[in-house]
Amino acid sequence: MSGVAHDVKPVTERTLFGHPIGIANLFGVELWERFSFYGMLTILGYYLYYTATDGGLGMAKSTATGIVGAYGGLVYLSTVLGAWVADRLLGSERTVFYGGVVVMAGHIALAVLPGLPGVGVGLVLVALGSGGLKANASSLLGTLYDKDDPRADGGFTLFYLGINLGAFAGPLITGLLQDHVGFHYGFGAAAIGMAIGLTQYVIFRKNLGAHGRDVPNPLPRTAIPKVVAAFAAILVVVAIAWATRLVTLSNLPDATTFVIVVASIAYFAIMLTSEKVTPIERTRVRAYMPLFVANAVFWSLFQQIFTVLAVYSDERMNWSIFGWTAPSSWIGSMEPVWIIALSPLFAIMWTRLGMRSPSTPRKFSLGVIGMGAAFLLFTLFSGSHGKSVSFVIVFFILGAFAVSELMLSPIGLSVTTKLAPNAFRAQMMALYFFSVGIGTSMSGVLSKFYDPSHELVYFGVAGLVAMAVGAIVWTIAPWISRHMEGVH
Repeated sequence: MSGVAHDVKPVTERTLFGHPIGIANLFGVELWERFSFYGMLTILGYYLYYTATDGGLGMAKSTATGIVGAYGGLVYLSTVLGAWVADRLLGSERTVFYGGVVVMAGHIALAVLPGLPGVGVGLVLVALGSGGLKANASSLLGTLYDKDDPRADGGFTLFYLGINLGAFAGPLITGLLQDHVGFHYGFGAAAIGMAIGLTQYVIFRKNLGAHGRDVPNPLPRTAIPKVVAAFAAILVVVAIAWATRLVTLSNLPDATTFVIVVASIAYFAIMLTSEKVTPIERTRVRAYMPLFVANAVFWSLFQQIFTVLAVYSDERMNWSIFGWTAPSSWIGSMEPVWIIALSPLFAIMWTRLGMRSPSTPRKFSLGVIGMGAAFLLFTLFSGSHGKSVSFVIVFFILGAFAVSELMLSPIGLSVTTKLAPNAFRAQMMALYFFSVGIGTSMSGVLSKFYDPSHELVYFGVAGLVAMAVGAIVWTIAPWISRHMEGVH
């Protein structure tokens, strides 16, 4: 061998549409996870409140929609467990894989186990698995970009396209299966979707390289007994709350909201007092707080697609298409159509604008204001009765949902990774999902107040409150930007 060095060539980054190649793998696994999740979620409420003759469990409608909201909130609450497992035990990359396996097992349980036991086992498994997969897929994507990489917002928007391709296809397939052969076949299709996602993840795993393989804050062996005791204590508290009827199916969304709010406050306190967080990182965490609240308000309206608007679709919308009646659950596929169409345009816009784009707080405020305005549009039909609202009109209202979502959600994912303290990267992403979880469980709480005879008040008040919150964020945006310490 000669003495010529072999490491002088610069390493060329493999890219896809100008983004790190690993985005393709994460795009695929999140697409199929969302296919399974939303495919199941859009028929879950109907399964709970339809009568036995229609294949359902015959629950009260308000209880059923409350459970759907609470379940969604618990999915996001479980992201803290998934983030902890990634930070302390497995690393993000392996947690994504094992989370997908647990999700698939949950959908299988929903498909094969009858009645409430099947719902209980299935939803617990899907919630735990999604918690592991969701926080870590987004966090893992964040590691593909440097903190000051202007491609990050565009990358997260493309990632969001994958989420919405899955969210679009899932309800279409499960809705048709539910209508023609029964609910359990719809749940089975969700399990198959997750299996496809896991298969492609394993095949293309090498694209991620070493990203997400390290365990940032390994759990010492001496701490294992304490962790086991803590998990056992949580299980005992849950069992007691259920046995004493402190928590019931009817108040589950209220209890879920309360737990996530308390957990969020605790998480902020831990980050702000931790010795592992630098002063600049602490300032960034404070700047994140108003965005956290705005995000929760946004999702409390948006997630009503699966609670209030699912009932609205079933009772108030005319789904006739050239004489054929489409499944009511197809409302779950409407908004993703807009996201799929608009995501590339937003990705190009943010990338081209670069540092000239509106600041993150401004984007958040516009997203919340837009969401409130979209909700107000439903008041236009409050005087009508029966299935008189055309699905075409609702499709365009949900287009306003989509524009608002693109102003806020992918930007929220991106800014969370940028503002995250190094020692709490995956757990900061879990905190982002806590805000979504509060909004999702609140969609279940709010659904109890919906009644077709009071639509003007319901949609009007909710829309105006959201617009007011957005206006407050706009007003304090300069303060937030200053405390983000250099993050645009």
